[in-house]
Amino acid sequence: MGAKPAGSGRFSDAGLLILLSLADGDKHGYAMLMDIKSSLGVTLGIGTLYQAVDRMVNQGLIEPLPSSDRRRPYRLTALGEAELRRQLDMMHRLTTLGQHRLAGI
Repeated sequence: MGAKPAGSGRFSDAGLLILLSLADGDKHGYAMLMDIKSSLGVTLGIGTLYQAVDRMVNQGLIEPLPSSDRRRPYRLTALGEAELRRQLDMMHRLTTLGQHRLAGI
């Protein structure tokens, strides 16, 4: 099994959404909020976003980048990419199993 960050288990929805948003490139907080809303129709509160961002930085899943203005961009780390892949694989297996079982109803 791959390394897991300390204290991680099941990700909160916000954490998973942030990883997914950063999977296609670096973004600052507001850009993540807009990406999540436009891509998935989910509205995160600013407090929820930055609480999750702080936790994920501490876990080594994402990292802050230098900023040229007030907005601080973040990027997915290799550990964050591995965790996103693990979460997506689990969701794929869950979906496949659920569809298979519902087909038998």
